[in-house]
Amino acid sequence: MGSELAGAGLSGEWRGYDVIGDVHGCAETLERLLHKLGYRQGPSGYYHHTRQAIFVGDIIDRGPRIREALQLVHAMVTAGAARMVLGNHEFNALAYCTPKAGCAAEAPVEYLRPHTPRNSRQLAETLEQFADYPDEWNAYLAWFRRQPLFLEWPEFRVVHACWDAELIARHRARFGDGRFDEAFLQETGIPGSDAARIKQRLTSGVDLPLPKGMTIVSSDGVERTHFRTKFWAPDAQTYEELLFQPDPLPDGFGQQRISPEHRQRMVTYGADEKPVFVGHYWLKGHPEPIASNIGCLDYSAVKFGRLVAYRFDGETQLNPKKFVWAYVDP
Repeated sequence: MGSELAGAGLSGEWRGYDVIGDVHGCAETLERLLHKLGYRQGPSGYYHHTRQAIFVGDIIDRGPRIREALQLVHAMVTAGAARMVLGNHEFNALAYCTPKAGCAAEAPVEYLRPHTPRNSRQLAETLEQFADYPDEWNAYLAWFRRQPLFLEWPEFRVVHACWDAELIARHRARFGDGRFDEAFLQETGIPGSDAARIKQRLTSGVDLPLPKGMTIVSSDGVERTHFRTKFWAPDAQTYEELLFQPDPLPDGFGQQRISPEHRQRMVTYGADEKPVFVGHYWLKGHPEPIASNIGCLDYSAVKFGRLVAYRFDGETQLNPKKFVWAYVDP
């Protein structure tokens, strides 16, 4: 494996990797999944003698045991039994809790992610579960700052939402890998900046706007003016073919042809690229590859779906039989 990511610690170089989808506070289900994958609990947390876990992000928010999930994942990463990339929920939490640089001392504090009702609602369960542990929460925020936006091995890649080769190359030119610094974090608060584009694309994917006046109301009651798109569908002709989210498009819009402006904003991932693993997209049903070299591991765990892992051993084409999951018990 690459020198940056070679398995150091428990048993030398890892023989395989278990990529795990969005946990969203489902700590008990995560423990059941780890046991199913052959991980055992030791003095420093869960571990496997020959494999390393890779979390695709979104450990926090929404679920009943966010604090416990973070404790578990943090212990594994600290011990070297796991790696993790940031999801949009971790990055949003970091921005929500980070004041903008240069605010006047006498002025009200402005944060990189504004404290609007919608943004506050997204983080509400996390902040509530850490209400009695403020120092612990601040320590996790500091830890988020040290986690990468993407990981790459010679054989595969991991990113929370979308592997955009051009933006990742720009980020690497600045930082060398998926990590970032305080200046980058502050820059994400500037609309249109490179940092804002990189953060949005890698952790949230490609969203396209609906025509003016059209909205989508999601199953959890959130009204949206944008929709998530596939990043591996270069041959898509209509918006319906490009759609990648659980909520349907407004009547009549899905059958429209993709406009030249929107086509320029599409991102594609070639069939000849190494396998990439993502989360983020709230899939349902039986886990399987979404393309021969793309695995999405978010199967709506916190909505009583499945917490899913893929057991990767170096193959160039993903094998449907290598998905493993635990159901979330209502």
